[in-house]
Amino acid sequence: MSTGPDVKTTVGDISNDGNLNMAQEECSRKGFCSVRHGLALILQLCNFSIYTQQMNFSIAITAMVNNTAPPSQPNASTERPSTDSQDYWNETLKEFKAMAPAYDWSPEIQGIILSSLNYGSFLAPIPSGYVAGIFGAKYVVGAGLFISSFLTLFIPLAANAGVALLIVLRIVQGIAQVMVLTGQYSIWVKWAPPLERSQLTTIAGSGSMLGSFIVLLVGGLLCQTIGWPYVFYIFGGIGCACCLLWFPLIYDDPANHPFISAGEKRYIVCSLAQQDCSPSWSLPIRAMIKSLPLWAILVSYFCEYWLFYTIMSYTPTYISSVLQANLRDSGILSALPFVVGCICIILGGLLADFLLSRKILRLITIRKLFTAIGVLLPSVILVSLPWVRSSHSMTMTFLVLSSAISSFCESGALVNFLDIAPRYTGFLKGLLQVFAHIAGAISPTAAGFFISQDSEFGWRNVFLLSAAVNISGLVFYLIFGRADVQDWAKEQIFTHL
Repeated sequence: MSTGPDVKTTVGDISNDGNLNMAQEECSRKGFCSVRHGLALILQLCNFSIYTQQMNFSIAITAMVNNTAPPSQPNASTERPSTDSQDYWNETLKEFKAMAPAYDWSPEIQGIILSSLNYGSFLAPIPSGYVAGIFGAKYVVGAGLFISSFLTLFIPLAANAGVALLIVLRIVQGIAQVMVLTGQYSIWVKWAPPLERSQLTTIAGSGSMLGSFIVLLVGGLLCQTIGWPYVFYIFGGIGCACCLLWFPLIYDDPANHPFISAGEKRYIVCSLAQQDCSPSWSLPIRAMIKSLPLWAILVSYFCEYWLFYTIMSYTPTYISSVLQANLRDSGILSALPFVVGCICIILGGLLADFLLSRKILRLITIRKLFTAIGVLLPSVILVSLPWVRSSHSMTMTFLVLSSAISSFCESGALVNFLDIAPRYTGFLKGLLQVFAHIAGAISPTAAGFFISQDSEFGWRNVFLLSAAVNISGLVFYLIFGRADVQDWAKEQIFTHL
């Protein structure tokens, strides 16, 4: 294994000869055909699977609670005209739906069930990120994807067994999902050149919005046709199938990848050799605790994910209750903000890297500007939602705009931890996930409380609280945020706790 000084010497030679620039130009021409972009697309698919499994309950719960149609009689479909195939198909679908039970869950219980996915997530992020950073993300992410997908298949059985078992299953599932969402960032330490960091991470991260879009688009249709249990069977099965793609094609280090070209490998290694990405068993805990730039990212994560989990959990319920949309239309309308957000996440990453590579703006300016845009405008839009509820088109326009603009945060504060401490990426992402899941555990429960207290003004209070939390995090980040590698993240002798 090459040492840090050896690599830096080699990089100096390569830079002097101009080979690094040639490799960069060659890889830039390859664009999305490169292996690193292929890796981003596979991670996008994994995030797609994980977020379909996170969102499926949010839309299925509408059918699980509100489906009050009595089961069809056993002999109701024994006599039917054999020539009317459409009537036969409709009766068959009714029999499918009759097999899907309904539950008498109060809004408070629904909020607890929705939040339970995050209850166990406080335990897993830091160990998952640390292990992925030291030993590699391939098996950490792959194991988490398989466990979460496998447990999704058993959610209908758990719901029949009782609320307690359902909550326990979702807690375990949340831990597995954290392994995926946390561990994957360790891959970019060795795969993402600094000038492509935003676009690669946003391509992978856009799978979250894409997954939310798909499950919301077809989830309501599935619930109305073949029954809500099939929402879990289908998306759990897709996640299991993704595991077959993950294990043979993903490698933690480009040096070990069997399909990467020599030019791309040289470009990635040379572009990353100037920064210390080598993992470390020991952690500068005391220095991290005193680091205001790190605290700025932590606070920003908590505040932005407060809004994210509120929207992700309650968008179908808001559209269904406020706009009086049926289950199918509610799912389709709820999907629109996410598909627009998916596109804007990728565009935001490309724009951020363009501004950085052309030296139009400094890195810290890009991070703060994108964060400010992604927080302020969506907060104003969401606070205005209760005053346009009489117009369906305006309500949907506001929801779409909020999702589109908030996606700029993915190229701002949400990726900033890769800038300030690349060698501790896995651990820091785990720490950030803890703050994100604390928000995820509190915000849906708080939203459920407000809505249950007052159905008319509850939504207004939910949006006001989310905006206040989000803007508070932005102010803290603008004051203390930094984008340069911190002293405690550089290779030197530390006094560790």
